[in-house]
Order: sequence, then C-alpha cells, then structure tokens
Amino acid sequence: MIFDLFTAESQRRGGRAEEHLKRLGVGCAPRTMPRWWIGARCAPCGFACAVVLCPVLATPAIAQTHYPTRVVTLVNPFAPGAATDIIARLIAQQLTQAWGTSMVVENRPGASGLIGLSHVARAPADGHTLAMLIITHATAVALGTKPAIDLVKDFAHITLVATQPYTLVVNPSLPARNIKELVALARSQPGALTYGSSGIGSVLHLAGELLAVQTNVKMTHVPYKGAALALSDVAGGHLAMLFTTRMSAQAMVNAKRVRIIAVTSPERVPGAPDLPTVQESGVTGPFDVSGWYGIAAPVGTPAAIVERLNQDIQRVMRLPDVRERMAGEGTMVVTGTPAQYAELVRAEVEKWRRIIKQAGITPETR
Repeated sequence: MIFDLFTAESQRRGGRAEEHLKRLGVGCAPRTMPRWWIGARCAPCGFACAVVLCPVLATPAIAQTHYPTRVVTLVNPFAPGAATDIIARLIAQQLTQAWGTSMVVENRPGASGLIGLSHVARAPADGHTLAMLIITHATAVALGTKPAIDLVKDFAHITLVATQPYTLVVNPSLPARNIKELVALARSQPGALTYGSSGIGSVLHLAGELLAVQTNVKMTHVPYKGAALALSDVAGGHLAMLFTTRMSAQAMVNAKRVRIIAVTSPERVPGAPDLPTVQESGVTGPFDVSGWYGIAAPVGTPAAIVERLNQDIQRVMRLPDVRERMAGEGTMVVTGTPAQYAELVRAEVEKWRRIIKQAGITPETR
C-alpha cells in the first residue's frame, strides 16, 4: 500500500519518476518493498529512487537556515522500550553527532500516543520540538480516541523512516503453538484469553479485534500505556498474548520469555522465513497489519527547516550501521518526501476508519 501511494503521486505528476528511472536504466521498486526505498531524492524527478542516483544537495535556503539553534526534543508518545522508542533514540543519537547539537528523546505516553502528539501540535513551530508519528496514531484518530487531533492539518510532515510487520507473541506456557491452536483454545474458553495493547484504538488493539472478528472468537482486551509494559506482562504470565514488533520482542524471544507464533504481513518476512503468517494459518479474509514510523513537526514549521530535517534524517537512515541494525530487527528503512509522508498518513486514517466500521469497533471496545 505504501508503494501504491508513491506510484499514485508519480502518475499525478505525469509519470516523470518512472520515465526518469527508465532513462537511467533503473526499474521501479517492486511492490513487496523488501529493500526498495533507500530514500535519496533524485533532482530530475523529485522522488526517492530505488538506488542512490545522485547526491542530495542543500538548496541556498537550507544552507542559510541556522538550525538547530538549541537542543531539539523528539517526543516519543509511548513508554520507553518499544520499537518507536528504539527508532527515536537511534535517530537522535545520529543527528546529535551530525549536528553537534543535542537531540533528546522525551517519552510522553498515554491515550494511544495522542497525549504526546497533542503536546507537539501545541509547541512552537520552530523545528525544535518534533514527534514520532506512527500507525498507532492513525488507528486511534480513526477510532475517535480522545484527545481529538487532526493528523493531516495539525502537523508539518517531515519523512517516513521505516516500516515493519507485527508479530503475535504469547507466554511460553500457553498451550498454543500456532494460530489454529490459539483459535481453538479461545473457542473453548470464551473471553478467558487476554491480549494487551498500547491503548484503546492503538494498532495493537485493532489487530487483536481484527483477529477476533475474522476467527469468530471472544477475547478480552487489556489496554496499557505502552507496548513494553504489556510485553513484560506477557513474559510474566499475567497476559496471554500481544501483537507487537520483532524489534520490541526480540530480546525476550532470545531469552525464551515469550514465543512468536505468527507475523501479520501477507507474506512471510525474509528475516524470519520459518514464522507463518496469520493469513496462511486459516484466518478468514485478508489479514495485513503492517506498521510504519515517521517524524512530524507542528504545522507552520518553516519549509526550509522541514526540508533540512527531511534531508538530514534520510542521510541518517542510509547509514550502513543504521540499516543493518534495522534489518536485524525485522524493520525496513523507508523514506521519502514530506508530501509523500503526509499522503500516507491521510490514506492510513481513511483505511482504518473503514476497517473499524466494518468490524464494529468503538472506543469502548474491550
């Protein structure tokens, strides 16, 4: 879906991106997105090409922009320890080194990430307060979770940074080693199986509801202030299962404190080919829940600062050690223009509104 958005933007511009790539002998990226979006924008077409075709050059306006002038705060609207926090701290560390000025990560969890995001929306639009804006915000807004916020109009979108599928992890003592056994267990004990999330309306919540709807079982939702807290309770045996990222769960998987039984992408992931997908495990209908992570600033942030941040973050995400770290955690580096990221956010809110309506989920759903 994310690649479709970039293809649509190219068609709107008259197909110039594809034509330019063909002239250079480079084909467009495959729709499966395994390693396709490095993120350097090529000057003739304005798109992030499938390979680095030319250097990103600073425009005069950017070169003259004195930014940052003080510490930059990157707000992670979730608790420490989960994937969003890991990605935010990785970016902050690299930008601090590149700028010679500190970027610090500040955790402001609550309301499926909307409390921290609302804080950033009200901050001065000078580029010194940024936010991790991710898929969970789109699902929460689509569900109508409070506080009310407009993900399109209230922010200056900087760039997408990564995508990844989710995994379904369970406590090792749970007598279910795959989705079929899990569904059978849930049917034998209606409402007894518990699943956690990072809050009502979060993508982890909706993934659980989608599984329950498509398998016609009843499970009990337990919302937390962050996925890391829920994961700890799965490991401790206080919670049966959780949809979360491989990046968040890998340490506990390695320690055999939790077990992964499925991934949420339509196809198996290259880094874990032995893990089955939820969809191939007998679930009725398509099951595709893929996460995405990006960075945004308050609306009204000067365009030169947005462009400076976009280019600097893309450079960080192209660093070999960063790409290697992300790939090792089952995460794909995906970047693009501010306009492409804004369109992704808009489309994701609309998509999840449709899914929520079809599934009959409300903010009060537990």
